[in-house]
Amino acid sequence: MTTKTLKTMMQKQGTIPTLFSFLFILISFQSCTQSGNAASASAESEPIFDGKTLDGWKAVAGTAPFEVIDGEIVGTTVENTGNTFLITEKEYTDYIFEVDVKIEGAGNNSGVMVRGQYDPAGRDGAGLVFGRQVEIDPSDRKWTGGIYDEARRMWLYPLDLNPSAKEVFKVGEYNHLRIESIGNKTKTWINDVPVAYLVDTLDANGFIGLQVHAVYGDGKAGEKVYFKNLNLQTQNLKPKEFSTGVYVVNLLTNNLSEQEKKDGYKLLFDGETSDGWVGAHKDTFPEKGWKISDGVLSVLSSDGAESANGGDIVTKDEYSAFDLSFEFKLTTGANSGVKYFVTLAEQSAGSAIGLEYQILDDDVHPDAKLGKDGNRTLASLYDLITANKQPRFMKPIGEWNRGRVVAYPDKRVEHYLNGVVVLSYVRGSEEYRALVAGSKYKDWVNFGEAEKGHILLQDHGDNVSFKNIKIKSL
Repeated sequence: MTTKTLKTMMQKQGTIPTLFSFLFILISFQSCTQSGNAASASAESEPIFDGKTLDGWKAVAGTAPFEVIDGEIVGTTVENTGNTFLITEKEYTDYIFEVDVKIEGAGNNSGVMVRGQYDPAGRDGAGLVFGRQVEIDPSDRKWTGGIYDEARRMWLYPLDLNPSAKEVFKVGEYNHLRIESIGNKTKTWINDVPVAYLVDTLDANGFIGLQVHAVYGDGKAGEKVYFKNLNLQTQNLKPKEFSTGVYVVNLLTNNLSEQEKKDGYKLLFDGETSDGWVGAHKDTFPEKGWKISDGVLSVLSSDGAESANGGDIVTKDEYSAFDLSFEFKLTTGANSGVKYFVTLAEQSAGSAIGLEYQILDDDVHPDAKLGKDGNRTLASLYDLITANKQPRFMKPIGEWNRGRVVAYPDKRVEHYLNGVVVLSYVRGSEEYRALVAGSKYKDWVNFGEAEKGHILLQDHGDNVSFKNIKIKSL
């Protein structure tokens, strides 16, 4: 029923309808409108929780209880049990899942499994849930909507990658969570704000799961997490537009997603050729010392001598403000680095001069114990600023780690390791110049303050590999 129809009905009742007839017409109008909306919604999605029972769901991997209370699913933390999950008995492939979530306690934690996996024999028969999980995190770090790989690869999309979304989630209130799991892309929104965008390589299908996090003697037993309005759409899926400017984690090898292309990223390494790179202080790519194989660019071992084999390589192009991402893999005891604002104007022995994102085996290579307060360790600004990194965000030697350097137009610079900010500074600031004055770079005039420069991959004589090198000019 439209407003025009309502007006016509009122006119048929007379110029001034009776109170009874007016109320009757108004209620009829509202009823028709609501029925129309409900029909429209049901055509797009359907509830996967009936509001009364947990039919179609089962609890696994822990003993925390899930109950239906007042039409909501309520999970409660319990001491000394593993993470407990309420999972769908069905598995799904492509879908859009929407749910309203509320969590008690700033120290509590929960999440929603996306194409989750389950091993009944895992954890010595207690059962193991693993796979992508959209985080519900009311703690001070505020990573709700980020993507964690439960019991497998750990954090894939921490919210340091999208800091503006950290303030969206409201603790103690209902929040609307939207998850798109379409093809190899997982995208999340909290209260209609875009949060995380992941392009992954694992798990084409799986269950949807709701988590009650484990608690062990920390006084958090009895805290609750609430879920309501669980709606799933599996047909006629239309991805929602995702804002440009939000970082995309793309785990495909040497690939740019359409979103990344739209946002202005380009590959610095195509996976097959050395196009776009030359040797430092050279016109061509080194004939030895570097290898391209299976989509990986590797500097080869030469007994740890700095730039004594193939030498450093640099981009042909120069960059002034940029967002640079790369993946790297170390061999035992290896040393290398990614340098930026490299001008090649300095006459230096060994490696070319520039600000350096240190790449190092901290446990074995002796350089980790030199410098000051660890400022030559992995992800540090070499010889200047120590990376503030936690071991749990580091992949072991022989596995791929994700590095990132963001150099803003206002001279701010950030280093990331596996999606987490580990240091920040301002080029040319008083604090920065004081650090330079106390470093090995003290004799270089205006070190690291060039308006633009090349990106450099260092040959330090050790076998280190790179892939997924991409950049966006800011």
